[in-house]
Amino acid sequence: MTADTPSVTKSDKGAEHNELGLKHYAEWQIDDAVAAFQKAITTDSKNPEYHLNLARAYARGGKYPEAMRSLGNYLHNETDENVAARYERLFSTALDEVETILIERMRQMEMPIQQIGKAIQMWLEYRITAGRKLLRIPKPELWAAALAYATCKINFVEKSRAEVAGVFGVNERSLKEKYDELRQSLDLMPADYRYFTGEENPLDKLMEAAQLLDQIYRSFQED
Repeated sequence: MTADTPSVTKSDKGAEHNELGLKHYAEWQIDDAVAAFQKAITTDSKNPEYHLNLARAYARGGKYPEAMRSLGNYLHNETDENVAARYERLFSTALDEVETILIERMRQMEMPIQQIGKAIQMWLEYRITAGRKLLRIPKPELWAAALAYATCKINFVEKSRAEVAGVFGVNERSLKEKYDELRQSLDLMPADYRYFTGEENPLDKLMEAAQLLDQIYRSFQED
C-alpha cells in the first residue's frame, strides 16, 4: 500500500457489511442478511445499529429468541435513552395497551387463538422493524385494529375494513393508513408464512407451479 492509498478502517468495513446486509434484508435473503450483519458486528461490536439490524433480520426470518438476544446486545450499546427505553419494554412480560385491546376485540370477532397469537407476533416484529424512528401510539385501538385487519387479510378471513373499524371503534380511513404502514414496513403478502395459520398454504402451490413452469420452459429451449 502506497502513502497515497487510503486505508480501509474497521468502521468502513463494518459499514460495508451492514449495507450488504440491508440489501439482502430488502430482498428477503434472510440467511445472507444475518451473515452480513454478524460480520459487521464482528468488525465493530460497539455500533448499536448493526445489532439492531441483526435483530430485524432474525425477526423477519421468524427467529424471535435470536432477535431478542440481538436486541439485548443492542441495548448494551445504544446511547439514545429514548430509543433504548422503547426496546426495553419489549422484554416486559406484561401486555401493552395494543396487545390487550387486540386480544379482547379479536375474541369479539370470534377469531381463533392461533390468529390472535400471530397478530401479537406481528406487533412484536413491527416494533423491532421500526428501528430508531419515533413510534407514536396515541390511540392503541387504531394499531390493534390494523393488526387484526392485516391478520384477516393474510388468512383470507372475510371481514371488511368497515367491520373491523366498527369492532375497534376507529375511523375506517385511519385504519387503512395504519394497515398500509404495517403492510409496507413488514412487506406483508397474502398467506404470508410468518402469520398464516392454515394447514395448507396456497403459496406452496404457487411455488410448485412456478417451478414446474420453469422446468417446462427450460426443457422447451433445449436442443
